[in-house]
Amino acid sequence: MSSTYVTVAIPYVNADPHLGYAYELVLADIYARSRRAAGDKVRFLGGTDDYSLKNVLAAETAGQPTGQFVNQAAARFQALTEPLGLSFDDYIRTSTDPRHRPAVHRIWQAAAGSGDLYQRHYEGDYCVGCEQFYDPSELEDGHCPEHRAATERVTEENWFFRLSRFQDYLDELISSDRLVIRPEPFRREALAFIRAGLEDISVSRSIERARGWGIPVPDDPAQVIYVWFDALTNYISALDFGDPQSGDYQQWWLDADHRIHVIGKGILRFHAIYWPAFLASAGQPPPTRIQVHPYLTIDGHKISKSQGTTINPTELIDTYGVDALRWFFARDVNNTVDTDFTTDRMTARANDELANSIGNAANRLVTLAHRYLAATVAAQPPLPELTDLPQQVTDAITHFDLRAAAHLIAHAATTLNTHISATEPWTIAKDPTRHTELSELLGTHLASARHIATALTPVLPDLATRLHHQLGHPNQPLPQPEPVYKRIT
Repeated sequence: MSSTYVTVAIPYVNADPHLGYAYELVLADIYARSRRAAGDKVRFLGGTDDYSLKNVLAAETAGQPTGQFVNQAAARFQALTEPLGLSFDDYIRTSTDPRHRPAVHRIWQAAAGSGDLYQRHYEGDYCVGCEQFYDPSELEDGHCPEHRAATERVTEENWFFRLSRFQDYLDELISSDRLVIRPEPFRREALAFIRAGLEDISVSRSIERARGWGIPVPDDPAQVIYVWFDALTNYISALDFGDPQSGDYQQWWLDADHRIHVIGKGILRFHAIYWPAFLASAGQPPPTRIQVHPYLTIDGHKISKSQGTTINPTELIDTYGVDALRWFFARDVNNTVDTDFTTDRMTARANDELANSIGNAANRLVTLAHRYLAATVAAQPPLPELTDLPQQVTDAITHFDLRAAAHLIAHAATTLNTHISATEPWTIAKDPTRHTELSELLGTHLASARHIATALTPVLPDLATRLHHQLGHPNQPLPQPEPVYKRIT
């Protein structure tokens, strides 16, 4: 039995959650559910990044105290858990969880003890949206390449981290796949950044510019810890890293077989370069995998809180249901390039594959069993083509290939429907002398449908539950037939 610790990036709470972040949550949830079903011990973490200048500025715009604004906004992110069907084992808020600040101070003091923190004057171009300084060569006409917004010229005396000291370590870590970064284009991107030469980075901000919002630098109350140094630590603060005797940290970080971060491509640098370096400086092991996903777009534009291109995932679920949204995420979102979202595309896919294919097959089979076999069907193995379906889907999800997993499920449903049409059980049913044959045939079909429901469980847990109930158990009376998935109109 393996142990797997899986996390999502914790978001700023400067605006309402959007569909792009919902995709990340579902991606990680499908993985966590699949590993649990495979027998792994799993801990799945979510949370919010509260100490951000973006949050401060949004609170000022709203005319609210920062703490009050952040509390209200963070609650909206945590409220995604139920409508999206997420299976979090833990959830951390960096401004209120008592585990967080001691962990941040411990990793800071460990880096200081390693000689990797020092103070110096700095002047640079800062993007509030990214919460990072940019070298002039990285800017596009003076604008941040990620947010397309003008940067701010900042002059400060800050604490710096000796990132340059870790260039060789990071190169070997990633090139050897001791830290797996996938998909492959993002691994190449991280290595290219490292091999271009790493410079030391600022890891604190003046308390004035932070408006007093943040975790103070130990023994330097004039500075607060840089939000990314603070936020990344959530992955281990949730394991009580602040307590040197923490059993959770021992179990889920030091001893875990898999330590996996699921993130969007825009924050690759922080997770693949800064975070392993911070950990190494503190004498701690790195994550084992960083799974990167591209963006969702609307009309070719990134879904973004700051740019106003958003879709509220909760409102979408209220209208179309969680199964349709999770199925779109699994079936249609590309692994390496941005995917454009439309409700028409989502509903067409759900109607075709969830209602017409999977749902219709279940309804036809159970109806036939009730009509001709007193609702009881003999136990039979599934169609040979579907025998290995649950394991094949598990294998695809293990590699975070949700499109392959969803394709396998959709293809299996097509295979089952084709076999039903070819064997015409309704024709066999008209001959009372062939009811044993009918029972065996429907038993094969129902076993195949149950295999599809099992394979579907981590992807669409709600629909899978309804399917398993409808399909019943071999040699036992089946429930009355009722639609497991109604077409979206």
